[in-house]
Amino acid sequence: MNETGYTDARRKMVESQLRARGIHDPDVLRVMEEVPRHLFVPQDLANQAYDDRPLDIGAGQTISQPYMVALMTELLAVEPHHRVLEVGTGSGYQAAILAALAREVITIERYEDLAQEAAQRLRGAGCGNVRVLVGDGSAGAPDHAPFDRIIVTAASPSVPPSLKEQLAAEGRLVCPVGARHAQKLIVVDRGDGVFEESEGVGCVFVPLLGKEGWSEDD
Repeated sequence: MNETGYTDARRKMVESQLRARGIHDPDVLRVMEEVPRHLFVPQDLANQAYDDRPLDIGAGQTISQPYMVALMTELLAVEPHHRVLEVGTGSGYQAAILAALAREVITIERYEDLAQEAAQRLRGAGCGNVRVLVGDGSAGAPDHAPFDRIIVTAASPSVPPSLKEQLAAEGRLVCPVGARHAQKLIVVDRGDGVFEESEGVGCVFVPLLGKEGWSEDD
């Protein structure tokens, strides 16, 4: 597929997979149409990049379905002055979407090979406001906290306490929470010393491994 084909595929993705399913934030729709998703999947899957499904990216990880990326981004309600933490870099695509909306993105990946590949893709896509870290994302990035927004792109049995504590005042966190094979999106808002949680749609994500997520033996 040539660049014109990819552009057409993005436009169709936005109309049929996102807008038609209720994604309405104009900034989210705009960046989903602009960011070249095909650059963030393995080369042999580039022609499937805009399909309505997740794709394998190696190390047992996936790039999420476009609708889920858009939904979580819309729930996050990112503003241009925000500093954002992403837990679970994966291929770098969600970070690229966030980078087009926020002032700064810190993204942390457990698997070093994936982190290096994602950093290369992000540089190639011109995302100069993203920093990729390697480590246990369930514990967040305390040296870089606080964050206005935190997004977790892997499933946790509960919202990791360290991530909640790394939220700035009036901050928001979006995380899939539940069993290993079925979760719901949880939105956490940090008010005046109080955390308020609300429950969203059902979803299925790969597990968040780490000291505040799932263990390797679970």
